[in-house]
Amino acid sequence: MRIAIGLDVSSKTTDFSVVVNDDQQLREAEHGKLSNDLLGFGRLLKIIHKYSDTRDGKLPEVVFEATGVYSRRLRYFLQTNAISYTQLNPLKAKKDLEAVSDLHRRKTDRMDALGLAQSQLILKRAKAYVQDPVYIELKDEERFYQEANSDLVADKNRLHRALQLTFPELEGIMSTATGDFYWRLVQTFPHPDLVLKSEKSFGTLINTIQHLTPKTLSVKRAEYVAQKLVDSASVAAPAVPATPLETEQVQYLAGDLIRLSAHKQHIISEMVELAKDLPELPILESLPGAAATSAVTLLAELGDLHRFRKTTQINAYIEIDLRHYESGRFVASDHISKRGDPYARKILFKMIGTMDSVARNPNHSNHIVDYYEKRKQSSQSRGTKKIAIAAISRLIRTIYYLIMHNQTYDYQKATVGR
Repeated sequence: MRIAIGLDVSSKTTDFSVVVNDDQQLREAEHGKLSNDLLGFGRLLKIIHKYSDTRDGKLPEVVFEATGVYSRRLRYFLQTNAISYTQLNPLKAKKDLEAVSDLHRRKTDRMDALGLAQSQLILKRAKAYVQDPVYIELKDEERFYQEANSDLVADKNRLHRALQLTFPELEGIMSTATGDFYWRLVQTFPHPDLVLKSEKSFGTLINTIQHLTPKTLSVKRAEYVAQKLVDSASVAAPAVPATPLETEQVQYLAGDLIRLSAHKQHIISEMVELAKDLPELPILESLPGAAATSAVTLLAELGDLHRFRKTTQINAYIEIDLRHYESGRFVASDHISKRGDPYARKILFKMIGTMDSVARNPNHSNHIVDYYEKRKQSSQSRGTKKIAIAAISRLIRTIYYLIMHNQTYDYQKATVGR
């Protein structure tokens, strides 16, 4: 006899359904609603043990959908109490219920829990692979990093708009209008009038610029920036006067960018410290062009790769498989699905670009870049996105092989037999 407990998790409560497979007949033995707190989870634990096999201690099969932060608490409780479970992504759960369509004629929280339990007994899904908690912590930190990065990009755009009123010429002072030194320059001189007032003492202006950042600028570099600043201020035509009311937004945004940039670096340092004992980190860092940031953020997004049996499962996890659609005479352009992990895709796309750049140095030769460049040269299309996707697929295969065999990257070994 097999028993399954289906759980439909929402923000505050969880519907449960206990289904028994007795003599090939599925019957619901119990159902109800639990609160998503210690009392509710404690009651769930009692239900699990109530339906365990007293002869061999076999526990019921617990199954639920991953519902973001809501199911995280349930998952953590089950792991803490050594309860195995099957966790499904919502798309997989929906497809499974459609495959046994007679189980899901009406959609309610109770019916969802019942359908999950019944389909578990019919489809005999495997239990979830429980990762070491450090991978979960890394992913949480990485998502925090991505949020900070998103805020930083938004503030950059806001600062650009604000500077168009106070001192647009300031964006041409540096080769790129970004970075800690540039933002401190903006914070100190948000309006050309503030520069021209300082021109009475050019030496004072140079000294101010020299000490804008903890790492003191050379006199020659400070003189160059000061002269560029004075030249720009002399021809600037701001839309507003240099009053605190008009410059406050620019100074605030520049300060926020300095803070966010430091915060991002702090998060990366914490992630590297978290991952320092994981064997995957030095393997990822051994890839040509993979700096500490890209290596640790990719590790955080992919997690423990041992939970995947083959690389096509990783491709499906981040959704980089090209989708093909045709109907009659219409053939759509192949495209990737956007349902997977967008952060992992972004990191991998960036890694391919970085690998391509550093491959000009013979010491950073890379068989993935060799493939990427060869495909670009033979392609009739001007776009490289599909070629990059193919290169990412090859990169994933390489990463998976290296991690499964606990090896660092070696270009000579990677090109043997080509």
